[in-house]
Amino acid sequence: MRASLSLRSRLFALILAPLLLMAILLGYWRYTVAQSTAEVLFDRSLLATAMAISRDVAISGGDALLPSTRDLISDATGGEVFYHVTGPGGIYVTGYAYPPAAPKRHRADPYQPEYFKAVYRGEPVRVLRVTERTTIGNLSGDATVTVWQRMSERNAFARDLAVKAAGLLGALLVTLALVVWFGVQRGLRPLVDLQGAIAARSPEDLSTIKRPVPAEARGIVDTLNRLFGQVEKSIDAHQVFISDAAHQLRNPVAAVQSMAEAVRDAPDGEEKDRRINELIEASRGSARVTDQLLSLDRLRHRSGELDEFDLNQLTREVCTASGTSILAAGVELELEEHDDALPVHADRFFVAEALKNLIDNARKHGGADLTKISVQTARAGGAATVTVSDDGVGLSPEDTKVAFSRFSQIEPSGGSGLGLAIAHSVAIRHGGDLRILPVARGARLVLTLPVAKAA
Repeated sequence: MRASLSLRSRLFALILAPLLLMAILLGYWRYTVAQSTAEVLFDRSLLATAMAISRDVAISGGDALLPSTRDLISDATGGEVFYHVTGPGGIYVTGYAYPPAAPKRHRADPYQPEYFKAVYRGEPVRVLRVTERTTIGNLSGDATVTVWQRMSERNAFARDLAVKAAGLLGALLVTLALVVWFGVQRGLRPLVDLQGAIAARSPEDLSTIKRPVPAEARGIVDTLNRLFGQVEKSIDAHQVFISDAAHQLRNPVAAVQSMAEAVRDAPDGEEKDRRINELIEASRGSARVTDQLLSLDRLRHRSGELDEFDLNQLTREVCTASGTSILAAGVELELEEHDDALPVHADRFFVAEALKNLIDNARKHGGADLTKISVQTARAGGAATVTVSDDGVGLSPEDTKVAFSRFSQIEPSGGSGLGLAIAHSVAIRHGGDLRILPVARGARLVLTLPVAKAA
């Protein structure tokens, strides 16, 4: 079995994973914004520097720059500013001798400030070129001021902004992770307490869990309580069954033991033979009770292997097997089959056991006036029925609860009180029913089973 993550780890991952992804996206966005902001700020700084140089050149006639302008050049935000000034006719006026070359492209307005990127002394730079009409000395014409800065200075500034933003996001993420980790632990505390309370119970304690839990876990607790209730009912039913079974087996076993002692103490051969026959009959009765108990227990726990078979044929086989003992008791057994096959999808063994119990119940509880047992198969819509009737003492629908209960009898007899209980359980297990019908004389029980869908 694979080891699974704890609920705490799952919640931690589910909460932190999207936040981490969002932090990465925000970090990337913040870096691009920082680059864009640095670009705008430094470009404006270049423009201010270019305007100051142009003003000083015009005032001084190209001879000198004011101290404030020199401070602006050396202390610009984006690092050192380089400059080159040409006067009318392209005459060199001041600044660095060789400025970065401008790209050759058509300009609609030559007096509009032009920004571009270039390479100066092996380093990428950002360049601004400004052209104005001016007069230097006795010359009038276009004067061009070119200023530039290293791109590395700008990139370092943008990275510094991005790192600070990333540090802030990282600190917030770590704080949130700690809050989530310990918050989830605290939130799951009621479940941990519930686990400890259940683990501390003894195996016999199946009482209802009354510990308060969060609304999200209430369904689990309710399900556990229902399960505990079902297990407790099952254990109680099993204990009652064992107790009843032991009680029912005690009498037949005691009878067999008593008869065996009577055989041993028989005074002559004729008496001994008579008691041997009684012993055999008692042992058969004991074996029958044992078989019924085992059948009832198997019926409660067996998953069931269902087959499709003809109920007519199975009823005929059961009647044939039971006919010998019934006829030997001087009782007539009559079978009336339905004209067509009655295919049912059921457990053949248990259905045969139910039919056998219905016929055996009629014989044992029919009384001294019993003369005839009738078995009839039929079909009513989507159901197949087997009706077992007799002309004995009789049963009425009012006796249903007692008759279908385990180890109970309407009147004392030699039976075990399990036959009709088994037959009723078999019918219910297969989606059918067992009913007692009202009749003028005797008893009539109808076993109903669904006809197979294929039929």
